[in-house]
Amino acid sequence: MKHSFPKSEKLKSSKTIQRLFAEGTAYKKYPIKVLVVPVATAMTHQVAFAVPKRNFKLAVDRNRVKRKLREAYRLQKHGLDTNKEVKFALIFLYIGKDIPTYEKVETAVGFLLKKVNEASY
Repeated sequence: MKHSFPKSEKLKSSKTIQRLFAEGTAYKKYPIKVLVVPVATAMTHQVAFAVPKRNFKLAVDRNRVKRKLREAYRLQKHGLDTNKEVKFALIFLYIGKDIPTYEKVETAVGFLLKKVNEASY
């Protein structure tokens, strides 16, 4: 599997994002929470990343955390089973209050991707 994060995998649909927050199943591994919902019409898994402005006032800090989240997902997305017919929309929320190390983000994202893959939809 390629270690890329193409535009087709980025979640941009506001309807799907609203559905994620309304109906999504949540999994948590501190400092990250992921919301998951199956999407029948998607060709690939679609992912978004969010860091709250309440915890990080500076955009520089929010962007740094999002970059770490995207990189951890990009390298570990093979953890999601692509052979399944059901594709997911996911949003990774950073719930910590301090800027994490990449190792902490990497382990949390890997754990959460395994949890999502094990869940039966």
